[in-house]
Parts: sequence; C-alpha cells; structure tokens
Amino acid sequence: MVRINEVPFVKGHGTGNDFILIPDLDAKRGITPEQVRSVCDRHRGLGANGVLRVVRTECVPDVAEQAGVAEFFMDYRNADGSVAEMCGNGARVFARYLDAVGLVTKDQFAIATRGGVCHITLHPDHQVSVAMGVATPSSHKAAPVTTVGTRSWPSVGVCVPNPHAVTFVDSLDDAGPLVEAPVITPGDVFPEGVNVEFVIDMGPRHVSMRVYERGVGETLSCGTGACAVAWVARRRSEPELEGESTWRVDVPGGTVMVTESVEGMLTLTGPADLVARGTILLD
Repeated sequence: MVRINEVPFVKGHGTGNDFILIPDLDAKRGITPEQVRSVCDRHRGLGANGVLRVVRTECVPDVAEQAGVAEFFMDYRNADGSVAEMCGNGARVFARYLDAVGLVTKDQFAIATRGGVCHITLHPDHQVSVAMGVATPSSHKAAPVTTVGTRSWPSVGVCVPNPHAVTFVDSLDDAGPLVEAPVITPGDVFPEGVNVEFVIDMGPRHVSMRVYERGVGETLSCGTGACAVAWVARRRSEPELEGESTWRVDVPGGTVMVTESVEGMLTLTGPADLVARGTILLD
C-alpha cells in the first residue's frame, strides 16, 4: 500500500519566480527529489520553479555551523529535484514567510543557505533586501561561449554563489524560445551546470535580461542571475569601479535592484509575495 502524507505548504513568488514553501522546522519530514518534482509539476502538482524547505539550522548537519547567526535554513531545491547553493528570489520569499508566520520578529535577520549566511532586511513596502555576497569570476582558463541553435556569443562566467554565464546580445529575442538549455563550451567550464543570462543595455545602470536556469528552464526571474548580470554590466561600463553602484535589472516578471558596495558586497532588493496556503498529498 502506498503511504500518503498530508503536507502543509505556502506558495509565494518574487517577480514571478515561484516557490512552494514546506515547513519542516525540526527536520523530521524531509523531502525527496521525486517529491520535489511532483510538487513543482505545473500539470500534476502545485506548480513552481522550486521548493523551499523551512528548517531550523541546528537540525541540518551540513549547515549547523551557521546556527549561531541564522536560526533558519533555506533548503532550496530546483524543480527537477536537484539542490542549489542559493536563490535570491527564493531568499526574499523565504524571509517574507518567516515574518508572516511569526518565526522572526525583527526587520533585520539572517538565514542560512548552502552558499553561506545571508543577511535580510524587510522594508515596509514589502520589498526585501538580501545580502548576496561577493561575486567570484570563473577560474577556468577559457572564457565560456554560449550557443543557441546556429548563433553563438562570448559570455562571462561568474558565481553568486550559483554559477552563471552572462551573455550580452543585441536583442532578447536572439535567444529564441529557450525550450532547451543553451550549449556552453568548453564543456568543462561549469561541471555542475550553469544558469545562462541573455542581457541587453537599456540605459545608464539599467539592463534587461532573460534567463535559463539549470534544473528548471526559462523562468520569469532569477535573483542570483540579476546579481551576476549587474556585476558584469558594471565592469563593462564602469571599469574604474569607484564607490557604490546600483543597477536596475528588468526581468520578464518585473524589476529588481542590485547594489554593489565599495567592498564588493552585492545586495538584491525586490518584492516578495505570498499567494496561497494549504496542504498537498505526497506519496
């Protein structure tokens, strides 16, 4: 007999990048890759780009060392069941959930992620800021090249902390329908897969992008991708890198702002909305 678990959930999104939040505070339930794929299926499940499991940090051995700073761990899974280091839109939704259910009571706090501790600021207008860390350029000796169909472009590899291939194009339509993952060469530049951003200049400190996320497909938004894009765009137009710099990044699902401090810290600011709650039946 198949055993069915009735699992509570909350659904939310950040600029259209949507997630299912599953509370598992004491890490007693867990979630399998098969269950993640079932939940995220847009025809047979609830539908989402990923799952955010809400766990007390001290209950997860892999990140328990962060418990002294961050009480809760964002266990992020892509829609295909794979794990990821970080998700900027997911972190904003995760923070909004902690506030909405009373698990945090301050406007500033930290959350634990596989990419390290992230500091959060909640704003009165439901905007959320996430300190995303410092970008790390790809250490591969060869610059990546992105190919879609018969067209290819040079890209810039950078981790925030997820790996990204940032690709400037003449038009966002150049990427085509993006029903399949773009091809990145050399093949060993991103051994664990990569998110690919296609970017156009819109004006001073203003860009627009599309993104194909590893393990998901094209999405309406990508927070770490927006940070990677702003980081690369700044170095194209402000090579002197003087002072603080804030960039507007338009995504298909809306707009986020990315600020790079003098020290190189990237802070992502954007909306986070909770839209539904209920229970789902999982095998």
